[in-house]
Amino acid sequence: MSTGLPPREDLVGALSWKLRRLSGETVLFHQAIADRLGISPTDLKCLDLASSGPGPVTAGRLAEVSGLTSGAITGVINRLEKAGLVNREQDPNDRRKVIIVVNPNVPDKVLGLFGSITDSMMELCSRYADHELALVLDFVSHAAETTHNEATKLQQSTGMPAARS
Repeated sequence: MSTGLPPREDLVGALSWKLRRLSGETVLFHQAIADRLGISPTDLKCLDLASSGPGPVTAGRLAEVSGLTSGAITGVINRLEKAGLVNREQDPNDRRKVIIVVNPNVPDKVLGLFGSITDSMMELCSRYADHELALVLDFVSHAAETTHNEATKLQQSTGMPAARS
């Protein structure tokens, strides 16, 4: 019995190609956002990591979750601070540590740059039934986990610090 679908290998190949394209377009989109903020895409991702927790993060923790070396994270923090996006403060619980505090206006400023794509993605989601969205969510969640695991393997095989989540 025919399903009317192309052969599985064609579907997997097309999906692989489209995921590569999505990845590339995402990199270019984040580059455009970073350019608007006067920082690099790596800085933007670290800003996202610093602002996504319940509170301020230490420089060491930011290095750990980003997979960057302590020297590289120092450069990132310097650039974020120069751009007026974060401040360094002494950890009140441990004076040896520095915490990275995202400036209060930054989340709204950054979210504003993502406003149009958020609207466009909501419109795209409206094309799908709830059960289809659940399937897409499952796939994307597993794809993100797989990508994270593969990045960790690459980092470990080259002696780089492994990113932790």
